Amino acid sequence: MTPYENKNRIYLSSPHMSEEGYEKQYVQEAFDTNWIAPLGENVNQFEKELATKVGSRYAAALNSGTGAIHMALKAAEVGKDDIVFCQSLTFSATANPIIYQNATPVFIDSNYETWNMDPQKLEEAFEKYPHAKAVLVVHLYGLSADMDKIMDICKKHHATVIEDAAESLGTRYKSKYTGTFGKYGVFSFNGNKIITTSGGGMLVSNDEERIQKVRFWATQARDTARHYQHSELGYNYRMSNIVAGIGRGQLKVLDQRIAKKKYIFEFYKEHLGQLDGLRFMPINTWNEPNYWLSCLTLCGKVKPLDIIESLERNNIESRPLWKPMHMQPFFADYDYIGTDVSETLFENGVCLPSDTKMTDDDLSRVVNIIKSLW
Repeated sequence: MTPYENKNRIYLSSPHMSEEGYEKQYVQEAFDTNWIAPLGENVNQFEKELATKVGSRYAAALNSGTGAIHMALKAAEVGKDDIVFCQSLTFSATANPIIYQNATPVFIDSNYETWNMDPQKLEEAFEKYPHAKAVLVVHLYGLSADMDKIMDICKKHHATVIEDAAESLGTRYKSKYTGTFGKYGVFSFNGNKIITTSGGGMLVSNDEERIQKVRFWATQARDTARHYQHSELGYNYRMSNIVAGIGRGQLKVLDQRIAKKKYIFEFYKEHLGQLDGLRFMPINTWNEPNYWLSCLTLCGKVKPLDIIESLERNNIESRPLWKPMHMQPFFADYDYIGTDVSETLFENGVCLPSDTKMTDDDLSRVVNIIKSLW
């Protein structure tokens, strides 16, 4: 029997509703006005409030971050056989919509400085594929990519930039929020994200016409007519008024959640940072992360699986870093521009529990279990 066998479970990152009950207030308003679904005032206001928060002009509330990436690609006129450069070290939801559009992904390696898309490898990709249509850059685990370099390269090659900021809501790159550098920015409100609506996503852009078009496509592309008429292919991607109400309440506590995530990271770094062969994810001077997950890499006798299994035995959730897309069976036949950085990060990385409901006792419990492996 382990000393923590009967302890409560510690999650990687679980939903955390506000103690003030903001979410219930907005959901109750939806019930009181009978605006349950599909749209309503909560959707309208959530779009405005999220756009205002991150510094974008317009937003479209959708039912998932994946749907938002899909709509961004469609709005960028990505179609059959177009080349889309996509960060390899990411979750499959970044890459799958490229296939939805019958386009061709080319995967780009990361660098150790950011854990995100390597600008040098991106430049090499353009040398090989000079007519690439779009670039999908990810801000992994709340760490921003080096956007100045990436934007300069993409402007030179006239490629549309789409930021997958699903994990980085509230992260700043040189004082500007991620998701607002490219033509389109995508956020996710999945259950494990820094704020959640149980499920849902948001597409932001400064292009009003494109956002209006996305709202049209996402509502089954229903033409303005007395009868049901459809001149374009539509999708059932819009966020419901109930879900948007949860989002409005969660947005009010975003800054609190970021502060707690940072506290968790710094706790781990203080108590584990001196262990031999252990390194934490990079925090650059130009990056103000949201610290969505506290992640580390190992290069000594202790392996990622040792930590994961030891925590698991003590009822604590952790996981490896994302497995790169070019290593995934489904994407194995697509081109990859890079060396082995993303593979090395995957093989040596661990995501530690970063739940905003964790107490200092919970954090100490995690730390002591990991220390025991040394």
